[in-house]
Amino acid sequence: MWFAAPAATLFLAFWLLPMAGLALVGAEIKDGQSAYLTVLTRSQYWISLFNTVALSLAATLATLLLSLPVGRFLAWHRHFPGRRLLMSLLMFPLAFPGVVVGFLIILLAGRQGVIGALTKWLTGDPIVFAYGMGGLFLGYLYFSLPRCIGVIAAAAEQIDPSLLEAARTLGASPWRRFVDVELPALSPALIGAGAMSFATSMGAFGTAFTLATQIDVLPITIYNEFTNYANIPVAAALSIVLGLATWAVLYVAHSLAGARLGAAA
Repeated sequence: MWFAAPAATLFLAFWLLPMAGLALVGAEIKDGQSAYLTVLTRSQYWISLFNTVALSLAATLATLLLSLPVGRFLAWHRHFPGRRLLMSLLMFPLAFPGVVVGFLIILLAGRQGVIGALTKWLTGDPIVFAYGMGGLFLGYLYFSLPRCIGVIAAAAEQIDPSLLEAARTLGASPWRRFVDVELPALSPALIGAGAMSFATSMGAFGTAFTLATQIDVLPITIYNEFTNYANIPVAAALSIVLGLATWAVLYVAHSLAGARLGAAA
C-alpha cells in the first residue's frame, strides 16, 4: 500500500487540487452571474466548443484511416530494407512542438506557401487554407499520425498468424480475413489510438496559436479570456468544460476498449 503513496501524492498535488481550484474559480460571480452560466448562455463559447470538437473528431477519423494500413504494413513486413529509416521518418514529427508544426503548415499552405505559389502559377489565384479549419486539420493530423501508427503497429504484431492462416485455409478472401480476424483484434488499439488523437487535438495550443486566425477553437478562446481580457473566471470555466468534454470521450473509449477485450477473451 505504501508503494502507492508517491503516485497518490502526485495525483493530489498536480491534478486534483489544481482542478478543484480551477473549478472554484469558475464558480465565481462576474457581472452578476456565475462564469459557468456565462459560458452556457453565450453562443460564442458554444461555437468555439463545436469547432474544437468537430475539428478533433475529423482529425481523429482521418488519422485512424491513414494509420491503419501503415501500421499493418509495418507489422507484417518487419525485415524489409529501410524499415528502420521509414520508422524514424514516420516518428520524426514527435520531435516538433506545436508551434513548429504550425509554421510548417504555413510554409505549405500559407500566403507565401508552396501550394499558394503553385496554384497561383497554374490558375492565377492562390489557394490559401493554412489559417482556418483546413490548416488546423492538417496540423492535428501531422501531430497525431506518429502516435497512432506506433500503437496500431504494436497491436498488429501481436495478432496470432495461425488465425489468419486458418482463415486462409478455409477459403476466406483477404478482405474477409481483415474484417473477421484482424479488425476485431485491432479494435482496442484503434479505440485507444483514436482517444489519444482526440484528446491531443482538443487540447492542442501551439498549433492553434500559430494557425487559428480565421476560426475560434477552445484553447485559443481560453487564452484570450485569460490573457487579453483578464476574464479569469470565464477562462477557468471554459477550461473545466474542455477537460470534461475530453474526459467523457476518453472514458467512453476506455469502456469500449475494455468491452472489446472482454469479448475477445
